[in-house]
Amino acid sequence: MKNKKVMAALGLFVAASIALSGCTTDADKADDNIKKAAEQFEVQRTIVGINGISGDTIFYAQGRCSFENTGRRFDVTCRYGPNEYRKHVFILGDQDSVSVTQEESIDVSVYKTRIILKPETLLPEFDLEVGKQ
Repeated sequence: MKNKKVMAALGLFVAASIALSGCTTDADKADDNIKKAAEQFEVQRTIVGINGISGDTIFYAQGRCSFENTGRRFDVTCRYGPNEYRKHVFILGDQDSVSVTQEESIDVSVYKTRIILKPETLLPEFDLEVGKQ
């Protein structure tokens, strides 16, 4: 009885996933894949913060950068080398705006969803010490 409920729930989940996946446009799929590529630092960007009153540039970042905007806070994380990352946090005022430009086109598919699994994030990090105490 329990197996039938599990199989029915799994079947419903698969059917709903298939139905919902058909509701996206090619543009939505490409946009989602570009976002995923940017989160993997595969997208070259220029990010510029501009003061709306004076028109002055208040910050500038160029490179393989990911960003997150949470209201007045704008976080930019950039990759500088194979294992070198830096995070920059900007607090925006009422009159400030940000422009994010993708500098070069990237090849993303509109026919398939991009899924990225990182096994190293699934296992907890731990320290192992062996020897006498």
